[in-house]
Amino acid sequence: MTEEILLCTDLDRTLLPNGNCLESALARPVFSTLVKRPELVLAYVTGRHKALVEQAIAEYNLPQPDYVIGDVGTSIYTLTAGVWKDWPQWAEDIAPDWQGRDHADMQQLFEHLPGLMLQESAKQNRFKLSYYVSPHTDLPQLLAAMRAQLAASAIRAELVYSTDEAENTGLLDVLPAGASKFHAINFLMRQQGFSVENTVFAGDSGNDMPVLASVIKSVLVANASPDVREEAVQQSQRQSTSHALYLAKGGFMGMNGNYSAGILEGIAHFLPHTEQWMKTGE
Repeated sequence: MTEEILLCTDLDRTLLPNGNCLESALARPVFSTLVKRPELVLAYVTGRHKALVEQAIAEYNLPQPDYVIGDVGTSIYTLTAGVWKDWPQWAEDIAPDWQGRDHADMQQLFEHLPGLMLQESAKQNRFKLSYYVSPHTDLPQLLAAMRAQLAASAIRAELVYSTDEAENTGLLDVLPAGASKFHAINFLMRQQGFSVENTVFAGDSGNDMPVLASVIKSVLVANASPDVREEAVQQSQRQSTSHALYLAKGGFMGMNGNYSAGILEGIAHFLPHTEQWMKTGE
């Protein structure tokens, strides 16, 4: 029996073609057929909260996943026959990082810092404090000031920065140190018995970087920005994980490597036997 494969993919501008690049017409249909195979276990790994994931699934006619790692890694859900069930053990795992503080307490730590604008309430949760950052902000100075506040309170937190290219604004998430996409994927792997040999991740942006530069087999889709591509290569070289990073370039099955075409290209690179599944649909 073929070993199960855990396929983890970001949504926006990775599986979802909502960036500025063109999508190959065949890519999503081939992806949808591929993940119907019994060997494939599908997890969406996204900054979106539950309602926005459901919206994306409906709007883009996406396959129903087996798991959703949402809110930039601060929530994990299982989906069975369309029914969502959260994993309270994940909340228990990450809660100690914030030393008993809640979202409001964390917000107070940074309220005196200029350049931070709180995101909408729907984009916040117990373990996710999210801000917009003006592109004119001195980002290194801001992050240094935030890290100093965290250190003074002995709080273990991760500051995850990415860019919303469509809105030309920065996105900054404050998360428990153990609640990144990388840590959440690792938790899912441990809980369900997946190893790095049979796990593949696909992403496109800065908040995917901890996974892209890790030992987990990862594909960076071709529509990722040059800055993200350069950073992913540099980080993987520093961490001696270059073998686990694949940069989609297009040409696979006549597709351009953007979005889901890049995901398919990366899966076939790491797990060559899957290419036949994609080409035959069987």
